[in-house]
Amino acid sequence: MNSEPGHLQTGGTRRRKLPSSFKELTPTKAFNPRTFFREMVWKALVTRRAGEHQMPKFPRLEPGQLALTWIGHASFLVQFNDLNVLVDPNFANWLFLLKRLRRSGLKLADLPPIDLVLLTHAHFDHFHKPSIRKLPHPKIGVMPWGMGLLAKGLGFSRIVELQWWESFSHGDWKVTLTPCKHWGARTLTDRHRGYGGFVLEHQGRTVYHAGDSAYFDGFKEIGTRLAPEIALLPIGAYYPESFRNVHMGPDEAMQVFHDVKAKWFVPMHYGTFKLSFEEMDEPPRWLRDLSRKNGTANQVRILDEGVPEVF
Repeated sequence: MNSEPGHLQTGGTRRRKLPSSFKELTPTKAFNPRTFFREMVWKALVTRRAGEHQMPKFPRLEPGQLALTWIGHASFLVQFNDLNVLVDPNFANWLFLLKRLRRSGLKLADLPPIDLVLLTHAHFDHFHKPSIRKLPHPKIGVMPWGMGLLAKGLGFSRIVELQWWESFSHGDWKVTLTPCKHWGARTLTDRHRGYGGFVLEHQGRTVYHAGDSAYFDGFKEIGTRLAPEIALLPIGAYYPESFRNVHMGPDEAMQVFHDVKAKWFVPMHYGTFKLSFEEMDEPPRWLRDLSRKNGTANQVRILDEGVPEVF
């Protein structure tokens, strides 16, 4: 495992103070219990679940090719001809009171053997224990600091914790944990769990999954140091404005796309669970409009759940 302690110390100064109350956790006065129930629970409850599980049609890949399959929310299957990677796998139809409004693009049972699982942080919509426990024999789990105990007993043969800018290599692939502006607590009493994004490098290709994040200047450093080719960026859960303390909308995600110097922009973290007050179909609509106006429409790849795309 490779690390750069000087940068870890610098990165550590950027870590956001972890929430200590429900108001901080959400974090907005608009998220009082009555509003939460009406906007997140009741409206979802009376909405018919959309989308369909797709029969897997995984492409035959040549060395140097990769395929991305969006499962929904922040969950992706990343495939090379010799490596299958899952990021933040979540196949749940319910997260406590929160109803999944679009079915997962793939069924758990239809996944290929999984070599590597990347977990960006411990929030229930990203670190979903029942989904992880049912994965087809995942070999290695890589996650931020303080999450290893949560992952024990979930089927991993090896669990690796990283600090920001630390890398873990195995065979021909390498993964690096990158900073973000979010928080990692699984419960209100957690003050020790990390959070971040990942850059996966294999066969000369690089894929960046930003995890959950608000916009911050650290994306420029990610671009300078790693310049990933493909950027999987969150575009939902940004309204009301105070939600941008921990999330970002399509406008800021577009800035991140330029900051990290990526070639392809694949959006995520929208359309699956009702986590905020914007309409469910607004984030991709806004992103399409932005990309047409700024000339990046050919670089934005909005994926359909369960349908692999080759890059």
